[in-house]
Amino acid sequence: MLPKLSRQLMLFILVGLLLVVVDWAVFSLFFYLGMPLAPANILGRAGGACLGFYLNGRITFAEAGQPRLGRWRLFRFVVVWLVLTALGTLLMMHARTLFGAHAPYLAKPVIEAFLAGLGFLCARFVVYR
Repeated sequence: MLPKLSRQLMLFILVGLLLVVVDWAVFSLFFYLGMPLAPANILGRAGGACLGFYLNGRITFAEAGQPRLGRWRLFRFVVVWLVLTALGTLLMMHARTLFGAHAPYLAKPVIEAFLAGLGFLCARFVVYR
């Protein structure tokens, strides 16, 4: 059990690092171009999520070389994604209120790291179960 969990956690982190880059780049582009924070954050997370569902289902949580994708897993993934995106957006809006207009650029990676921990637990026990 522990080696499997360690392997999944390591792969989740590696995939997650790629997703953070995609998410942050999309968010930064739209926020820089003048899009309000909430929709820019949602677009960034959506870009990362599309890639994340596929990579985590195909690599991280695959069983015996078989991907763990499918309609019901996608549904559970979307529900978890909506909850985590709402939480992350609220946290970023709070950071902007507390620290100023440029705070979301710096706060986003920290918030996403926190959400990644929650995301791993949700992915392992809810989405890809």
